Amino acid sequence: MATVELPAPVRRTDRPEPIDVGSMITALRDRVDGEIRFDPGSRATYATDASNFRQLPIGVVVPRTPEAAVAAVAVAREFGAPVLSRGGGTSLAGQCTNTAVVIDWSKYCNRIESVDQEARTCLVQPGIVLDELNRQLADTGLRFGPEPATHPNCTIGGMIGNNSCGATAQRTGKVVDNIKRLEVLTYDGSRFWCGETSDEEYAEIERRGDTRAMIYRQLRRLRDEYADEIRERYPDIPRRVSGYNLDSLLPEHDFDVARLLVGSESTLVTVLRAELELVPVQSERSLIVLGYPDIYRAADAVPAILPHEPVALEGVDHKLITDQQLKGLNPQAIKELPEGTAFLMVQFGGDSTEEVDRQGKQLLEALHETEHEPDVAFYDDPDREAELWAVRESGLGATAHVPHRPDTFEGWEDSAVAPDRLGDYLRGLNRLYQEFGYASETGPSLYGHFGQGCVHTRIGFDLYTADGVATYRRFMERAADLVVGFGGSLSGEHGDGQSRGELLGRMFGDRLVDAFGRLKAIFDPLDRMNPGKITAPYRLDENLRLGADWAPWDPQDLYFKYPHDGGSFAEAANRCVGVGKCRQHGNSGGQVMCPSYQVTGEEEHSTRGRARLLFEMVNGHGDSPVDNGWRSDEVHDALDLCLACKGCKTDCPANVDMASYKVEFMAHYYRGRPWKRPRSDFAIGWMPAIGQLVSRFKIAPLVNRLSHTPGLHRLAIRLGGLADREIPIFAEQTLQQWVAGRTPGGDGHRGTVLLWPDTFTNNFHPEVGKAAVRLLEDAGWRVTMPEQPVCCGLTWISTGQLGVARRVLSRTVRQLAPHVRAGGLVLGLEPSCTAVFRSDAPELFPTDRDVRRLRDQTVTLAELLTEHSPGYQPPQVDGKAIAQVHCHQHAVMGWDADQKLLQAAGVDAEQLESGCCGLAGNFGFERGHEAVSEGAAERVLLPRIREADTMTAVLADGFSCRTQISELAGNGRTGIHLAQLLADRLIEE
Repeated sequence: MATVELPAPVRRTDRPEPIDVGSMITALRDRVDGEIRFDPGSRATYATDASNFRQLPIGVVVPRTPEAAVAAVAVAREFGAPVLSRGGGTSLAGQCTNTAVVIDWSKYCNRIESVDQEARTCLVQPGIVLDELNRQLADTGLRFGPEPATHPNCTIGGMIGNNSCGATAQRTGKVVDNIKRLEVLTYDGSRFWCGETSDEEYAEIERRGDTRAMIYRQLRRLRDEYADEIRERYPDIPRRVSGYNLDSLLPEHDFDVARLLVGSESTLVTVLRAELELVPVQSERSLIVLGYPDIYRAADAVPAILPHEPVALEGVDHKLITDQQLKGLNPQAIKELPEGTAFLMVQFGGDSTEEVDRQGKQLLEALHETEHEPDVAFYDDPDREAELWAVRESGLGATAHVPHRPDTFEGWEDSAVAPDRLGDYLRGLNRLYQEFGYASETGPSLYGHFGQGCVHTRIGFDLYTADGVATYRRFMERAADLVVGFGGSLSGEHGDGQSRGELLGRMFGDRLVDAFGRLKAIFDPLDRMNPGKITAPYRLDENLRLGADWAPWDPQDLYFKYPHDGGSFAEAANRCVGVGKCRQHGNSGGQVMCPSYQVTGEEEHSTRGRARLLFEMVNGHGDSPVDNGWRSDEVHDALDLCLACKGCKTDCPANVDMASYKVEFMAHYYRGRPWKRPRSDFAIGWMPAIGQLVSRFKIAPLVNRLSHTPGLHRLAIRLGGLADREIPIFAEQTLQQWVAGRTPGGDGHRGTVLLWPDTFTNNFHPEVGKAAVRLLEDAGWRVTMPEQPVCCGLTWISTGQLGVARRVLSRTVRQLAPHVRAGGLVLGLEPSCTAVFRSDAPELFPTDRDVRRLRDQTVTLAELLTEHSPGYQPPQVDGKAIAQVHCHQHAVMGWDADQKLLQAAGVDAEQLESGCCGLAGNFGFERGHEAVSEGAAERVLLPRIREADTMTAVLADGFSCRTQISELAGNGRTGIHLAQLLADRLIEE
């Protein structure tokens, strides 16, 4: 065989050749079956991932098939443009940000192409989300084993790129251990399948004499030349993810080229398809939580637990628990933790409850009366286990933007050592924290996959000043030396990217880093595949998303005051940490955000995408493509399909409040130019005033007749700029008029409650208020109500008319002040209006004491009857119900009290995991929103109503939800308010 010359290592160059972007766009549109997006908004949306780094892409391609991605790479090659493959965009080390043509696989290339149950394999496209893959595999009894905490939104392609792991890797190993074959594409256009390669297969490949043969010859030469160093320098630990997998080329690993390419972070090839190895689903689980005095002794106990073969073994310290308590995360699960300030979560799996319980008891017996004996909590209830597991999976979000703490960042969030050295490594890491001034009673927290020695944390780096960035660099260098001294890895599952690429020499030595460069040159000699990551990397303090030169425009004339962000809109826009929980697929799993993304699959329609655009709008680096401030059309277009559901306010681990950001932006976007506002803003925003006119002049019958006459209806919606939907019917008698004309009932022994006459209950559905009055009087409350017209300002808030909203709300607060100053409660029946008092008002007027009193003394019906009515027994309904919980109730008030009240009433109530109904106040009535509005409803809500028994009540406290159900569910199905469900039984009794 002829001598094979290895190419020289790829070296980084900062002088890329100019690219004819205009001509490349034309070629992409001509030749690629997909969406070609080189507009400023798309470039801004994809400028960063979940890391510390930011690089503006050249543009974005969303291919409809893997073959379309091949065509896109071919065009990029013709124009010399770098390429970056992107999955869920949740990478923490900067792998998914680059000045390149970004290929986003997640929208279309997300199919399972085949399943072989006997061989336990499946063939998938790279954009399929892990949870969706396992959902589709459920009937086979098989699943893909590795499961990172981002499993609801991470893609298989991204997992391959990062060599992801997760808690289940304790049983199933890393992604590299679960890959059968890959179909890959090199930058020069070569396309082939790869996997294990026997000597016979290698000889057959070599005989072909094509590009693949050349690559394989060079790979074998590379392996032979560096084999000794690979065996010597690669840590023999469960979680070595750093560097390229050169060890997969060794003879003892069957020259596995597919596994070599796992974890290469889009720097070598483009993965087109993957054949995955699957594992059997274990039907039963048990969870034991072990409490220890500190995290170091918890880590010391890990080696004693491992022989019992748990399927997962996670560690959590008290600082993480405190962070979750401060952010209100997982409160019930935290209550159930055993005694201690650090915890090991030990999960056993098997095919029967007896088996998993036996495993747990054997572990506890083995630990009894040893130095590792813990305080114990034992669970085999799936609901309790899921809650406790959420404590661990919430780690990243829980440690970001903790109230009254400095911001925390990735960087050293993923180191790994051998499990038997974990305790000592954590002690050394804590000493390093103390030396650099990062240690405190409140942070950094330590948690992670302790059964495999992998440690996660977020550190309060100062990435805003030159000195802070310099200290960050010194810490990273010292931390790298520390983990290498323990025989560990810079990364245990998140990869190297830009955070740790520069430090690889400290772990592997110069000679193996040289081998990495030669490997890169074999596959990508022109350095066009995700350049500057892993090999010839950018510096770890380069391309920072913040950095010492970050100087954002921070507007001062704000309507909302952003008390959780120091009054700064720029800080609010920087709140997103990129975890991507808003990119939900399939059922929402009790999560509301982000309904428009769930319908469109568009990154810019996720909470994260919109947050990225707002971050670019404040233009902290001066090079943002979104450079027109409040007048930015790119931001306007992205926010237009935000339903302002407020789901992200609670569901987002960083508490990004996109509903407030949207209306703040819209208020400024249209400020001084009302003629640009859509007419629907006036028609819907001024609905309270219209309702007051209709009731004052008693013209409801006339208005209803005119608005529901076919020709006049069409004229009305055209003049109002509205979608072609039914116009709500005004009640002939408002709730206020009904209350004013009746004699109060009941003995009022519980006191007086003010029933808030919200616009929707008062003008359109007064029967809800009437039911509430009957129910409250029966419960012993005296009901009062303002006699004059009042409004919380909701419709002006939701349409971004914040100047009017503030005036209306201020007047209302003054009118309610005597009642709330006397300690009186205010009862809200409409969730969206109740949420204004509980959330919006305090953020519009954070220093107003009457607003604070109103916030604290506004209650829902269920809260009043459970928390403020001791001994109350509701009417017995004894039936079934499915509940569509209003988005604002989910986000602000919660549904726990409702669930408690329904249970007391004998109602078997199922809370639908349907997310937003899709109407969302004004959103569904606005022209151009029809498809998203109906698409959100058709995901879960409408199908569940249609399949429900007609005797099953459909609970929907929100006017929007009831309207959506009435219009779209069919078969005469309607929703009823909780007050109606309970009060109707009073009438029967």
